[in-house]
Amino acid sequence: MSPYIPILGVLFFAAALLGVMVIASLVIGPKRYDRAKYMPYECGIDPTPKAAGGGRFPVKYYITAMMFLVFDIEIAFLYPWVVAFNQLSMFVIVAMIVFLLLLCIAYYYEYKRGGMEWD
Repeated sequence: MSPYIPILGVLFFAAALLGVMVIASLVIGPKRYDRAKYMPYECGIDPTPKAAGGGRFPVKYYITAMMFLVFDIEIAFLYPWVVAFNQLSMFVIVAMIVFLLLLCIAYYYEYKRGGMEWD
């Protein structure tokens, strides 16, 4: 247990410092509401009005985000596979082919939903 005592000491010190800073900000910080402070700031001009419907984003933004996540996960899983390709068994190669086919299904779904159209 003795090698972990310095780590526990640092964690305790960080937690104590965090508590002191939160309490100090509650005590020292301003108590009144300032309307200008809580307004969105866009390069020194008044912010644009909200979109119709309460500021909802089109589905296309979510599909683009989903496409990014699928690509990100693909790279995270393919990179170690590519590095050790010469040492892999046939089972691992078949598993990666199945994985790539599943990703192709996800990309096809996004293509059909219009996620790859940039009008």
